[in-house]
Amino acid sequence: MKPLRSMATRPVLTLAVLWVLLIAVLALLAPMLGLPDPKQFDSSATAQGPSLSHPFGTDPVGRDVFSGVIWGARVSLTVGAVSVAGGLVIGGLIGLTAGFFRGRVETVLMAFTDVMLAVPALILVVFIVALRGQSLANVLLAVLVVSVPAIARVSRAQTLVATQHDYVTAARAQGATNLRIMRREVLPNVIPPMLSFSFVAVAIVIAAEGGLAFLGLSVPSPAVTWGGLINAGRGDLDTTPQVALMPAATMF
Repeated sequence: MKPLRSMATRPVLTLAVLWVLLIAVLALLAPMLGLPDPKQFDSSATAQGPSLSHPFGTDPVGRDVFSGVIWGARVSLTVGAVSVAGGLVIGGLIGLTAGFFRGRVETVLMAFTDVMLAVPALILVVFIVALRGQSLANVLLAVLVVSVPAIARVSRAQTLVATQHDYVTAARAQGATNLRIMRREVLPNVIPPMLSFSFVAVAIVIAAEGGLAFLGLSVPSPAVTWGGLINAGRGDLDTTPQVALMPAATMF
């Protein structure tokens, strides 16, 4: 009940949560909503503005923009959720190990993350996708790789704080193994802030995937993505601005 009371007193948070839930539900139920095929051309409904039959209007070749936004959400949310979940596991373990054992282990692992963080994330993602080819799996891999070092840094910082608590000292004094201390004493205190950070990471990843699609390096056609819709509509902003603005507004 406490989280619900907190949301009730913070309208911006409430709106944000409801918006994310709405997009997630619509994306999940997209096959059952009876939406037009986002890739289907309709010569009788070209370049139309918003209407009851086409809530977000249509593009110059008659494709339904609302349907494209909903189906595009499936790719964006998949990339965001899966890559960040993988980053939490890998980066979380790296940070947990570095912060707990310190010394040479920490030096080596944090040197690795520093090298990764020194490379601009977008350039690294573009390099990986260009090297391995365009596919959903490769986009997931590329975004996961760039998410690991930032998550590892957060995990290490939280681990350093947790290991200073008295209950960790007491567990060591009672002869508990390092693995048991990490699992029973440290990890439960690291997970909550990591989950909070993951929500921010998912938002960044969704924007990154949109940037890749805008550059033509995300999931290849005929898959529909928000970035692909924005890219397709940027040349017709004067006649059909909704094609680019609707997916951009949804992402924002």
